Amino acid sequence: MRNVMCFMLTVILITISVSCQKFLTVNPKPDVSRDVLFENESGFKEALVGVYIQLVDVASYGKTLSMGAIEDLVSSWDANSMTAAGQLGLFNYKDQQVEPILSNIFAHQYEAIANINAILDKIDEKKAVFSPGIYEIIKGECLALRAYIHLDLIRLFGPVPGNVQNGGQLAYRTTLSKVVAPPMDFDSFSILLLKDLQEAEILLKEVDPIVSYSIDDLKNGNAPISDEFMKHRYLRMNYYAAKASQARAYLWFNQPKKAYDAAQTLIMSRNKGGDKKFRLGRLLDFDNADYVLTCEHIFGLYDSDLYIKDLDKSLLKGRDGTLVKNQLYGATGSDIRELKLWEQSMAGYESDYVFKKYRKPSGGLIKDFKQIPMLRISEMYLIAIETAEQSEATVLWDEFQKARMLKNSSLPTEALQKRKLLVGEYRKEFYGEGQGFYAYKRFDASKEEMVFVPVEATVNYTPPIPKIEGRILN
Repeated sequence: MRNVMCFMLTVILITISVSCQKFLTVNPKPDVSRDVLFENESGFKEALVGVYIQLVDVASYGKTLSMGAIEDLVSSWDANSMTAAGQLGLFNYKDQQVEPILSNIFAHQYEAIANINAILDKIDEKKAVFSPGIYEIIKGECLALRAYIHLDLIRLFGPVPGNVQNGGQLAYRTTLSKVVAPPMDFDSFSILLLKDLQEAEILLKEVDPIVSYSIDDLKNGNAPISDEFMKHRYLRMNYYAAKASQARAYLWFNQPKKAYDAAQTLIMSRNKGGDKKFRLGRLLDFDNADYVLTCEHIFGLYDSDLYIKDLDKSLLKGRDGTLVKNQLYGATGSDIRELKLWEQSMAGYESDYVFKKYRKPSGGLIKDFKQIPMLRISEMYLIAIETAEQSEATVLWDEFQKARMLKNSSLPTEALQKRKLLVGEYRKEFYGEGQGFYAYKRFDASKEEMVFVPVEATVNYTPPIPKIEGRILN
C-alpha cells in the first residue's frame, strides 16, 4: 500500500442535486501529507468521503463484494467451470485465477481500514477545529465503518461461527503502523469490533440528523441543514447503520439476544410523525423500477457508474426462468422477487434469464436508484425472526410475508425447520448483494441446502488468509 506516512486520499466535492440525487463527484488532488490534510475540518470530511470512494470501487462493494466474486462463491450466475467464476463456485481457492481475486479483496479492504485509521489517528488531536457535532459524526462514522469492513473480512476469511477453532485468524487493525499487526482469535476480534460499534453508537446518537429527520426530509432538502456534508446522512454510515451493523455482528458472534435488541431498534424506529423510519419494500416499489428497494436501505453506497457497468451480460442464470423460479423461489407465482427481479432476454438465437436489480430504469422514469445495498431493514426482520420469542417472531414473519406477497404460511416452531426457512429467505432476499455466502456460512449449510451449487463442488467456507501483508503496510 502507499506509505501511510505520506497519506493520500482522493479528495471529493459533494455536489448532490435533489433532482438526480448524485452522491459524489471526484476531483483528484496530488498527494498531500496527513498533517496538511488534517489541519482543518474540511480535510477530515474530504478524507472520509475518500474512503467511500474506495468502498464503491469494483474491487470492493462496487462489484466484487456485492454482485461479483462473492456471488460467484454461491454460483449465483452462469459460469464456465474453467473460468475464475466457475472455480469460485467449486470453492477451489487454490486455483491460479481465484487466488489473486481473494488477495485483492483482502488488500483493498485493509487499505480502506488503513485510511480510516489515518483519520482516527488525528481526529482527537484536532478536535478543536470542528464545528459542533462534526467531530462526533466523523469519528463515529469512521469507527462504525472500520467495524463493518472488519466484519466482512472475518465473515469471508474467518472460521465458521459454530466451529471457531478451525479457520483462519485475522488482525483487527486500530492503529497506523508499519509493524505487521498480529492475527487474533475469534473472540478477541469480536471484542474489538463490537467495541468500535458501541462507541460509534454513542457518538452518533445525539448529533446525527437522521435521528431527528425523516429520510424523505433529508433527500428532498426539507431538513433545515446548511452543511452539505450533514444533509445526506441517509446513505452514509449513520446512527441507524451502526445499530444495524451491531445486529449483524452480534448474530455472527453468536449473541442472539443482543442481535435481537439491535434489530428491534431499527424495526421500531419512527419519524416524528409516527411513520416508520425504514419500511419494507413492496410490489409498488418494484413497479416503479426501484429494484434495489431504496426505502429499505439503512446503509447504501451510491455508485454513479452503476448503470454503465453493462451487468445484463454477466448477471444471468439459466435460459428460460425454470431454474430460478423452481429452485430459488419454489415457483410460488406470487413472490414479488420471483415476479419482478428477473426477465427473459433474447440476443439473436440465444436466450438468457437476466437479473435486473441493478438495471437502469426505463420507460421515461427519471428516478435515480444507483444505490448498492449494504444494510437493509429486511435483514433486521430476518434477524429478529430468528432471535425473538415465537409469538413476536410470528408477527414479524407475517409482516415480512405480506410485503413480499408470499403465500401465508406459519413460522415453524421446530428449530431445524425454522433454520431451513431462514436459509432460503436469506438466499432469495439478498440475491446479488453478496450476503448469500455469509448466510450459508453462518448456518454451516450442507450442500443439499444450497441452491445452484455444482454437483462436483466440495463446500468449503474458509478461504485461506492471503499472504500479502507487505503490500498492506509498506
